[in-house]
Amino acid sequence: MLKKTPVNKTAYFHLPGLFEFYDFYKVFLPIYREHPEYFYDWCKIGSIYGAPADCLWGGGRVGYGDNDPLEVKELMEEYGISARLTFSNSLLREEHLKDKKCNDLCRMFADASANKAKQCTLVQKNDEVHNGVIVYSDLLVDYLKKNYPSLYLISSTTKVITNFDDFENELNRQDFAYVVPDFRLNKAFDRLKVLNQTQKDKVEFLCNECCYTGCKDRKACYENVSKKALGEDCPDHICKAPNSEGGYKFSKAMKNPAFISLKDIQDIYLPMGFTNFKIEGRSLGNALLLEFILYYMTRPEYQIHVREMTYLDNTLDLF
Repeated sequence: MLKKTPVNKTAYFHLPGLFEFYDFYKVFLPIYREHPEYFYDWCKIGSIYGAPADCLWGGGRVGYGDNDPLEVKELMEEYGISARLTFSNSLLREEHLKDKKCNDLCRMFADASANKAKQCTLVQKNDEVHNGVIVYSDLLVDYLKKNYPSLYLISSTTKVITNFDDFENELNRQDFAYVVPDFRLNKAFDRLKVLNQTQKDKVEFLCNECCYTGCKDRKACYENVSKKALGEDCPDHICKAPNSEGGYKFSKAMKNPAFISLKDIQDIYLPMGFTNFKIEGRSLGNALLLEFILYYMTRPEYQIHVREMTYLDNTLDLF
């Protein structure tokens, strides 16, 4: 039995696949709104993040979503959920800032940030849900602040900030509403607990990373994605970490020393004053996304109901 979380503590989950899993969210979000009893009352969807395919500013993972951005924006507005564009390319140059597709997306979601939301789920100002951009490049940070000031900015985990002093400096930057540290800082409790509340409010932990904690190539892996987003002809990055050949498995992520479990969130992070938790998975399938939502947000006795309403039927064969 999970310990009851104090009523004044809410965990905000930032979910993957804004464009990549649009069809999934079109089915899931009505369940989330119409059946609040299925989900823990101490957690909410803070945002949904992602990027369409072939975005020059894209990073982290190469986007493959091909849904109409207007439909995506309207779905998020309908459910009052903050949309985040994943524009974390680390190798942008001045000429890339003129990219029409990325500017059109920023303009569209910046305009949406000024609209009143029907159902507020993010910690907002003036009862409005704002949209944001996940960024790496300081060049892009300055450009976005000047041209799309209504979009809040998130410092990307692709910076691979593993030194806590560097992480604290990032938290102190006024540019960012949130900072996602490298997952290897997740359990640095001796330093985390002494952050002030303003800093704690900006921390967004990556919960379910499967990557080897001793990996030294993580930054190179992300840079390879950035090169591909820019259209550069380069070989794929080959991960040499132990047991990497099996790909992502949630069961494997749960054994990662940096994994943040549901119980950790309730018993450690929320009481310590942290409220923002990121779930990775843009490059995975929406079946795994559902498993993440079931694990982190759904009451056990209602998990079968959510499965039935999203994809299960009595004629389904797995093989």
